[in-house]
Amino acid sequence: MSAAKKPAAMSRARMYEVIRAPLVTEKSTHQSEHSQISFKVSLDATKPEIKQAVEGLFKVKVKAVNTLRVEGKNKMFRGMRGRRSDWKKAIISLVDGEKIDLTTGL
Repeated sequence: MSAAKKPAAMSRARMYEVIRAPLVTEKSTHQSEHSQISFKVSLDATKPEIKQAVEGLFKVKVKAVNTLRVEGKNKMFRGMRGRRSDWKKAIISLVDGEKIDLTTGL
């Protein structure tokens, strides 16, 4: 078995680039009851980067990171065709006993 590589140290500026915003929806509120929290993250962010950013910014221990890409929709506004941007969502599972309070900010 090979040893897992530890990701290189990440600057605080990169942490803020990776974690864009928290997602506060009905579904994410239900997830918070199970020690999970959702964030909007940059499209080029990897799972190890997201884990390191959350642990560095919020001082919590992360158990797992799940990501998914959300494709932008085609929309019409006053007869003009447009397209919403693609974005990436990360669902962070925290170790039991850990908690992030999004209402206080960073």
